[in-house]
Amino acid sequence: MTQPVTLPLWLVVLILAFATVSFLSHFLFPSVRWFLRRRMQRAVDRLNRRLEHPIQPFKLMARHDMIVRLTHDAQVAEAIAAESARTGVPATVLLERARRYAREIVPAFSATVYFGLAARVAKWLARSVYRVRVASAPAPADPGTTTVYVMNHRSNMDYVLVTWLSSDRATLSYAVGEWARIWPLSWLIRACGAYFIRRRSNDPLYRRVLARYVQLATSEGVTQAIFPEGGLSLDGRVGAPRLGILSYIVEGWSADGPDVVFVPVSIAYDRILEDQVLTRAHARGERRFRTSFWGAVRFVARQVRRVLTGRFQKFGTAAVSFGPPLRLGNLMQVATDDPVAALGEELMRRIVRAMPVLAVPLVCAALQGQGKLSRAELLDRVQDLMKRLQEIGAPTDLAGRSADDALEAALPILARRRVLRETGGHIEVARSFLPLIDFYAASVLQHFSASAEECGGVLGNKISKTT
Repeated sequence: MTQPVTLPLWLVVLILAFATVSFLSHFLFPSVRWFLRRRMQRAVDRLNRRLEHPIQPFKLMARHDMIVRLTHDAQVAEAIAAESARTGVPATVLLERARRYAREIVPAFSATVYFGLAARVAKWLARSVYRVRVASAPAPADPGTTTVYVMNHRSNMDYVLVTWLSSDRATLSYAVGEWARIWPLSWLIRACGAYFIRRRSNDPLYRRVLARYVQLATSEGVTQAIFPEGGLSLDGRVGAPRLGILSYIVEGWSADGPDVVFVPVSIAYDRILEDQVLTRAHARGERRFRTSFWGAVRFVARQVRRVLTGRFQKFGTAAVSFGPPLRLGNLMQVATDDPVAALGEELMRRIVRAMPVLAVPLVCAALQGQGKLSRAELLDRVQDLMKRLQEIGAPTDLAGRSADDALEAALPILARRRVLRETGGHIEVARSFLPLIDFYAASVLQHFSASAEECGGVLGNKISKTT
């Protein structure tokens, strides 16, 4: 037993390597994982003490465990059986497809990434580009309910703006499209708790897996943020809702479970970074954004150069306003043929009514359809608009204390972009920028159409009374 054994060097190295791996996997790694989990749990506990909507255990579940839970969900199993009977594809093949869908959808939330990186970068970026204002704060959340923020979609800055403004209240879970699957952007988005969706997929199995994820997250109290328009507004108006995710939430609602509170969020900008891309797409009548990579690089380079030379000026104001919340339980008490459509209609009505009126959109509404105007004539039109907006209860406080304030804030922004020309004491819109004037004016003029049509009608009044 004590006699020496001679072994080749390569075999000794291999034995030592296996022994090291075994020691690490059985002793060191579990200890490190336990240590990191304890640190993470303490950090989450500290965060939850200051968050209005605490981070739910569902959101902290290991991604692999969530994928397994979603893949083997009872309703997903029923969808697999139905699809197998309809198409003749073996259930085992469909199970693997469902597992692939689950891996694609399920996020990998990290509180460290969300609060340590994403929220801080979002705050820095939003405040660097805009003067950010909150027109009205949301109502306090009720314990035992799930909050869903429902927003209009004006710019890709919406994600940045709302992530920062909500970081002291909750961690938001977004639904993002195919555009965000580019690495490393996809990793960052998953770590922030967002989940990927295929907006144009008609695969019933995929739709069932997605629906179950949304329903499980909702039932577990995960705070969500959705853009029901399904894409950026091309004409500046708040569009009609697409009912996919809303239908999943309504379908999964139960009177015995936690109630769902929808909070309308209205977002407005003095300048939208993608405005010309959007207006060109609207003129073509297609939702295809034709912009070049190098064009975007040149735009960023110009702004960086202005920052370095001290000539950078912010793009005006970005404002967020919260409308009155709507409880799903109250809606379900109202007799309607289609509760999902009623929910979507009422939410969009509340978003329109809460839309902040900023200086640039207000002045664009005054300029729309006009030729040359003197400054005095333009001032009179702005004053008239502000008076009419105040009469219907639109939030006009962000346009300034007076029409003069609105002009002083808006005209330099429009002049820097050469949207306006001022010659001989008269102000005139450059012909090539007329679509841009219409685009910004739409969010203001929609207040009047919403008031005239009494968006929501009798049904809207019934829902409002039960909220």
